[in-house]
Amino acid sequence: MRINQKYRMLQESYLFSSIQKKVSAYQEKNPSAEIIRLGIGDVTRPLCPAAIAAMHKAVDEMAEAATFRGYGPEQGYDFLRTKIQQYYQKKNVRLSLEEIFISDGAKSDLGNILDLFAKENRVLIPSPVYPVYVDTNLMDGREIVYMEASKDNGFLPMPCEDVKADIIYLCSPNNPTGAVYTRAQLQKWVDYAIRQDAVLLFDAAYEAFITDSGCPKSIYEIEGAEACAIEFCSLSKTAGFTGTRCGYTIVPSALKRDGDCLQKMWLRRQTTKFNGVPYIVQRGAEAVFSEEGMAQCRDNIKQYQKNAQVIAKTLDMLGIWYVGGENSPYIWMECPNGMSSWEFFDDLLERANVVGTPGIGFGENGDGFFRLTAFGTQEATQMAMERLKEVYGK
Repeated sequence: MRINQKYRMLQESYLFSSIQKKVSAYQEKNPSAEIIRLGIGDVTRPLCPAAIAAMHKAVDEMAEAATFRGYGPEQGYDFLRTKIQQYYQKKNVRLSLEEIFISDGAKSDLGNILDLFAKENRVLIPSPVYPVYVDTNLMDGREIVYMEASKDNGFLPMPCEDVKADIIYLCSPNNPTGAVYTRAQLQKWVDYAIRQDAVLLFDAAYEAFITDSGCPKSIYEIEGAEACAIEFCSLSKTAGFTGTRCGYTIVPSALKRDGDCLQKMWLRRQTTKFNGVPYIVQRGAEAVFSEEGMAQCRDNIKQYQKNAQVIAKTLDMLGIWYVGGENSPYIWMECPNGMSSWEFFDDLLERANVVGTPGIGFGENGDGFFRLTAFGTQEATQMAMERLKEVYGK
């Protein structure tokens, strides 16, 4: 018996544990300090009332033999898939129910989708990056090529014809940088993927934060994408389902490689390896896509967007370069005074009692940058920015 030795190539998952150790040590020395956390990408506002009511009703259904639900379809109940189909129609994207797969979140499917692809495929991944893109491919032993995101390109790398790739990862709005691709930029990526005969894995987990009509919310708004792209989305940030777990993945029937239909392959994979999302959760998700639910979710998102605006205005006043904050809940700022990511983390904690995420934790290209999130409360975000102005405005 031998283990998968590719796991030895993984770095220890130390970022958030290191942050917590530093914060705990500081609090021990300064027990009266009021720490404001703007680092973790979790939401703070509760589920919308429509979703809560629907889940309560579903719980009651499980108590009656006539309405009890046992094993559900691994690809999701049609009542939820139909709502998602209608949601895409509003974006002028037409999907069949068979192309929509309900998941327990984008992260799971972004890793599991690799079951469809040979291990000798070459993978193109942006840097800095959401770690799941890198780690899941390292576990399989695939060759990874990085596309360099930087201040010079606004952390929005574009395709290079000299780079050959079989699998391409894009995230827009981006985690961690908050940068968002325009329609013209995504068209170039789709055209590149088609020329390369590659599959584009498009992470749209933060699409609900896009307000600019020039920035697509779905890759399928781009001509030709149905023949080269798989889209992953989540209700974690759209509707606060971070603790409830529900998302969806779109695999078009037109997407074929080596004579095989990837939609049929994914269906086969899911029916073999996935138990499906609980009925109660799917009823809550269905309510999210109702007219009432969407309005309630938009109200929550507007609160986070206001927080992002407060952060962005503060950085503008301080003359600090950043990207994100508009069309995204993340603000990716350049560390002031030439500090490294960890140096700024320590300085911000000690002088302002504010916690963020060091950019180096998302890859080497992230050093010298820092991620703030808009998912805190309005009061905490405002107070944190007042502290920044007091400390760095001098």
